Amino acid sequence: MGSAVLARLHGLFAAYKPPGLNWKHLRDTVELQLLKGLNAGKPPAPEQRVRFLVGPVEGSEEKELTLTATSVPTLTNHPLVRGPAFTSLKVGVGHRLDVQASGVLVLGVGHGCSLLTDMYNAHLTKDYTVRGLLGKATDDFCEDGRLVEKTTYDHVTREKLDRILALIQGSHQKALVTYSNLDLQTQEAYEMAVRGSIRPMNKSPMLITGIRCLHFAPPEFLLEVQCMHETQKQLRRLVHEIGLELKTTAVCSQVRRTRDGFFTLDDALLRTHWDLYSIQDAIQAAAPRVAAELEKNLRLGLGTQQLHGPGWQWDNEEPGSALKGWTAGGAAGG
Repeated sequence: MGSAVLARLHGLFAAYKPPGLNWKHLRDTVELQLLKGLNAGKPPAPEQRVRFLVGPVEGSEEKELTLTATSVPTLTNHPLVRGPAFTSLKVGVGHRLDVQASGVLVLGVGHGCSLLTDMYNAHLTKDYTVRGLLGKATDDFCEDGRLVEKTTYDHVTREKLDRILALIQGSHQKALVTYSNLDLQTQEAYEMAVRGSIRPMNKSPMLITGIRCLHFAPPEFLLEVQCMHETQKQLRRLVHEIGLELKTTAVCSQVRRTRDGFFTLDDALLRTHWDLYSIQDAIQAAAPRVAAELEKNLRLGLGTQQLHGPGWQWDNEEPGSALKGWTAGGAAGG
């Protein structure tokens, strides 16, 4: 039974990583729970073999011995002799989250680990909700970091914040076109830009494809950020830089990933469901969508390669320089 269940475990699924938990600990916990489930199945009936056992001759008054053919179980494959049938399992992690961050974390099991590479090469966007707090600055941009400065923020309004966010998004859209290596003189490239399907062909600095304010109640504000090639530290630095642009300071109190490519919070398994059958069901449910999305992004990547400018070369500017239109700190470059 274990081998049959294992065959259905190859693929991708999403787990919800709570804040304060290291992604390595999450991966190890998932692997442990999967091995526990695989080894918990009822072992098959042991094979029988014939052995000749010495015993007294029936009906004989004398102490005569004889050999009797007897069927006995073979204990070679018994769990108490052999040990657990499954001792290791290949479990990989996609785009990682640091300890303080929470949200969607995609994992691959078995052959699904190769799909993580395909997902990485597709340069998919990710969504975050980022919570900020006006009025103070810390050494690591986190709310609980070492306090560096306190400032007033009474002059900050929703309109001023929205204006800064619009400048950030516009600046990053220009950088996205630059790093996508497209010749926008072609109709196909223009239509891709209109659809928002332009992707960079290689690794780039953090690129923000969308940013807006969801909630503004000073000193707190909540942003929704759609981006790629980011780290959670860069998102916290982004909050810090927004504070500076607003002529005050700001720290980040929460970073939460709500979508990673085609996996959303609705797909993410809570800690109470990190067990064999819940993970197996999640992998099977996601498999058709994973195959369809990766195939679509593969076609998109091939189409983008065909639209490259004939004499295009990488710009010699520093990665952050294309993003300095909105802030002197170049925060978007990380």
